[in-house]
Amino acid sequence: MAVVSVLIVDLHSHSRASDGLLSPAEVARRAAGNGVGMLALTDHDETGGLAQARAAAEQAGLRFIDGVEISIEWGGLQVHIVGLDFDVRDAALNAGLESIRSGRVNRARRMSAELEKFGVPGCFAGAMRHAENPNLIGRPHLARHLVEIGVCKDVHSVFESFLVPGKPGYVSHQWATLAQALGWILGAGGVAVLAHPGRYKFSRQELRDLLDEFKGLGGQAIEVVSGSQSPEHSAEFSRLAREYGFLASCGSDFHGPGESSVDVGGNAPLPGDLTPVWTAFH
Repeated sequence: MAVVSVLIVDLHSHSRASDGLLSPAEVARRAAGNGVGMLALTDHDETGGLAQARAAAEQAGLRFIDGVEISIEWGGLQVHIVGLDFDVRDAALNAGLESIRSGRVNRARRMSAELEKFGVPGCFAGAMRHAENPNLIGRPHLARHLVEIGVCKDVHSVFESFLVPGKPGYVSHQWATLAQALGWILGAGGVAVLAHPGRYKFSRQELRDLLDEFKGLGGQAIEVVSGSQSPEHSAEFSRLAREYGFLASCGSDFHGPGESSVDVGGNAPLPGDLTPVWTAFH
């Protein structure tokens, strides 16, 4: 009997170029070791790790897709838009990403000040020790510091207790708009994907409003399968992908060994009746 080979695809992963634990090359080599056949590195608001990851991926024999995860604000909450298969040299995209990165250090200082009021001093300096790219310091770096000094047992607990709206240490920030993010991605010839939609604390109607606006602005795909959302979410977003005519994407949202719920390439495959987002790649 012939053995059917199933392509393992992971189109959402992170490296030390933003808030991951591994170098871009290490992410690519780990993906190859896990049997991944197509990988995208999607660091937050940053494309600086793509060249290194691509070189390692090509050396390991897997197809590499340029990616980025853009931080936006919609409905008063932070939402993430993944861009895939775009021109990394595009001037408007790079200027837009730089505009987002420029506010991160100030936000980290303000979060650290809030944590100090709560009785946890030295957070900014501690977080900076975990940030290989200081311009991309963010909540995960603060979370790792709080775990390191024993405030919480793990990164997930830090986010539950400190770094989300309504908790000590959280401060709002003016991110890009949905229209801006999609304009940058589409202008660079890429595919725009709504990342892990099951993570956002929206009502059913608010989620539909987001999907309507996303599609109206040219958004093409949603992450049906994500390492940071449940199988029940995958079933829900499979249904919505069919209803809206979205392409389907999948990814682990891998940040590092022992910190992510699934390893790179460990995400479930897409349902067979959905059209994969990679059918739109160049």
